Order: sequence, then structure tokens, then C-alpha cells
Amino acid sequence: MTTVYDVPAEVFITTLAGELKKRPEIKPPDWAAYVKTGVHKENPPEDPDWWFTRAAAVLRRVYIDGPIGIERMRTFYGGKKDRGSRPGAFRKGGGSILRKSLQQLESAGLVQHDKTGRKISPQGASFLDGVARTVQTSEESAKGSKR
Repeated sequence: MTTVYDVPAEVFITTLAGELKKRPEIKPPDWAAYVKTGVHKENPPEDPDWWFTRAAAVLRRVYIDGPIGIERMRTFYGGKKDRGSRPGAFRKGGGSILRKSLQQLESAGLVQHDKTGRKISPQGASFLDGVARTVQTSEESAKGSKR
């Protein structure tokens, strides 16, 4: 049985973002067009569909690391802040983006929230494994056509 662990993350997240875009519960808030993803960034994302990509990456991260909280995910999505002539320093990513995307994933029934943090729901695990299966079959067919 194919799981999220068996497929490359980049291809999986791109495919999952396309699937999440079809769900009515997952939609970017009004402020998503001009917000930065953290204090370490200089500009907002250039991709107009970045919200779906981030939600897909968050959902994959909950599947792999769950149960997980917002603060730990902020550390994962952080980066080095350019401080001019001073050495760069690590800064956490924005928490509101993670919180809102996790709330949307909860309303879609893909994530559960309990006292230990957020974890993948059985419906979410089934959904992610199905996407992983389609990614793996598309990769196998692409390899077969190259021969």
C-alpha cells in the first residue's frame, strides 16, 4: 500500500495542493494576497495559489509529525533573517497562516484537534494515501514511457 512516505515530497505537495483547491472549505483569506509568510521574508509570495501549497505542506507535515502544534510548525516554516551587516539570525514563520490553514483543514475533516495537538484524521489519512497512490502511478507511467 502506498503512503505519503513512499513518494517525493515536492511532487506530492504540488498534487495535493491541486486537490485541496477543489475543496470549498479551503480558501485563502482576504489578507493572503499581501501578507508575508514570516518576519524573515522581505516580500509576500509571488505565486497566487500559495495558500493551497502551504495548506498541502502543512497537511503533509501533520501526517508525518502529528500530533503537532502551531509553535513547532512555526519553527519548521521559519528561516534566516537578513540583518544587514550583522550575522543572520533564525526567525519563526508566521503563526496566523498556519493557524488559519489548520482550522480550514479541520473544517474539511482532514485534521483532528485534541489536547496533545493536531493530528491527521482517519478520513485525512485515507485522502492523503489516495493522493500518494495517484502520484506513484503517474511517476511509474512516466518512467515506463521513457523506456
